[in-house]
Amino acid sequence: MTTEQPIDPLAFRSALGCFATGIAVITTIAPDGLPLGVTVNSFSSVSLDPPLVQFCLGRAAMSFEAFNVAQHFAVNILAADQEELSNRFSRRDLQERWAGLETTTGRGGVRLLTGCLATLECDREHLLDGGDHVIVLGRVRNLTSREDGDPLLYFRGRYAHLD
Repeated sequence: MTTEQPIDPLAFRSALGCFATGIAVITTIAPDGLPLGVTVNSFSSVSLDPPLVQFCLGRAAMSFEAFNVAQHFAVNILAADQEELSNRFSRRDLQERWAGLETTTGRGGVRLLTGCLATLECDREHLLDGGDHVIVLGRVRNLTSREDGDPLLYFRGRYAHLD
């Protein structure tokens, strides 16, 4: 009989870092009406019919409660030249993230970032347990995308770009 060894969290994180991912900023509106946004690299498509996407958000995130109740959110898929936006929405100060940013308004009043490769406006479908994260499943209701530009990537704990 084989006994399972516990997985070392640092080794697990290192192994997962070998999977290159794109970077998105997920935006929503807090219950008090303030805009919120968070940088994620745990985003993916789920279904073409119906059009569903998902992202994962840590339960310890400062914006967790807002995303837990928000009915609408937007996925802003970052372009290679938007590294500063990724950093901005990774900071602790939730409102400072918006200072001086050019945005438009989408479904449910959610702010949409300009210059992204694609933007998907979603209605929240389900919240699923994901251990120390919650998996947010959304139905895409509106979208825009560009034909030009390269993605901003994340690989082995740092930004990467297509050559």
